[in-house]
Amino acid sequence: MLPTIQTLRQRLTAPGAHQALIEQVLAGAAAPAAAHVFTALFAEPAMAAARAADEAQAAGRPLPPLAGLPVTVKDLYDIAGRTTRAGAVLRQDAPAALRDAEAVARLRAAGAAIVGLTNMSEFAFSGVGLNPHYGTPRNPAATAADPTVARIPGGSSSGAAVSVALGLAVAGLGSDTGGSIRIPAALCGLVGFKNTQARTPLAGAFPLSFTLDTVCAMTRSVADCLVVDGVLAGAPLPVAARGVAGLRLALPRTLMLDALEPAVATALERALARLSAAGAVIVELPLAELAEIAQINAPGGFSAVEAWVTHRQAMQTRRERFDPRVAARIAPGEGVSAADYITMQQRRRDWMARVTQRLSGFDALICPTVPITAPPIAELVASDEAFFKANALLLRNTFAINFLDGCAFTLPCHAAGELPVGLMLAAPAGQDAALAGVALAVEARVAS
Repeated sequence: MLPTIQTLRQRLTAPGAHQALIEQVLAGAAAPAAAHVFTALFAEPAMAAARAADEAQAAGRPLPPLAGLPVTVKDLYDIAGRTTRAGAVLRQDAPAALRDAEAVARLRAAGAAIVGLTNMSEFAFSGVGLNPHYGTPRNPAATAADPTVARIPGGSSSGAAVSVALGLAVAGLGSDTGGSIRIPAALCGLVGFKNTQARTPLAGAFPLSFTLDTVCAMTRSVADCLVVDGVLAGAPLPVAARGVAGLRLALPRTLMLDALEPAVATALERALARLSAAGAVIVELPLAELAEIAQINAPGGFSAVEAWVTHRQAMQTRRERFDPRVAARIAPGEGVSAADYITMQQRRRDWMARVTQRLSGFDALICPTVPITAPPIAELVASDEAFFKANALLLRNTFAINFLDGCAFTLPCHAAGELPVGLMLAAPAGQDAALAGVALAVEARVAS
């Protein structure tokens, strides 16, 4: 397990320290515990970035934010000279990218040692993290709590989460359309930050939903998420330090607390009790608007409609090469008319305005990131019914924030030895800086 970025900076002072770290990481990436985590490793470029960091440090030059530190990139982002597979065999013969995705270019400019591309759900269209083509990485945090069962890592940024949880990266660049950063971060005991969509560039990221896709990352701490977010966005958030006392946190009674697994309910109650004891004001809020999401999104849903635009030719001519479960989720997009799609957009805008108004006066919405702990891989591989039930539960709470175009953090709130549970803090669009201040304060109180 790697320490935080700040701690690493304090430790990596000896000559060659960054290169030694990357050598250690590359060895770990080839170990059995990292099976199915990576779809490609970049040993030479990663070592070159580490060498550059060591040389700059030896010369007394200032180091950029991620200089020589290991970072992984979801196989959804273009890397110049490589085919972007997006978790699919369907794209193995696609043309190579001509240039790096903008997010990747910014990571490189910040000195990151990009050690490899990480595995994912096919076309990012699942919160579970299974991949029938390239395998499914085992959730290391869940294994530590229960070694007898191989559990899902969550998706779609499955490999990104496991790379961080195994200590092979300080940050995993992923994406979040309905929860694909926060779900695996929650299930793997990490911190994930889904920023307001417009804050980070989508250029060079293979699309799932133009309306909902967000470029973001997961790390081991809120502070590390903010470092990476500042790199991806091109400027750091102006975060003001604050305490827990006096925070007004809205606990939604509609949808987000339904059918909580006992372990999740226990972790949530413990976190809320700690925050209340520290002076936070927890306000139960009906927020009945959350019940409208399913109806507004019903004509296929934004992800299905917009994925159909991307994949319609392949779905009509090479459907057998898709993950059947992903194809089943794309298919409903075929029959949605332009009128229905425009109506969905209009109704969503109205819904966003009403929910934003409901949340005015609160510092954040607070709820479980997902209502369940990580299910066993084998159960979801074996049964479509179990897979789709779990997928719907995993996406339920996180998707509401994407639908709002909001910003959100997930923070670990489980106790040592328990299966990981995430606590989500969220706010409407554009409130990223204020929410980050809340997340830093809450993290210090709920950490076990």
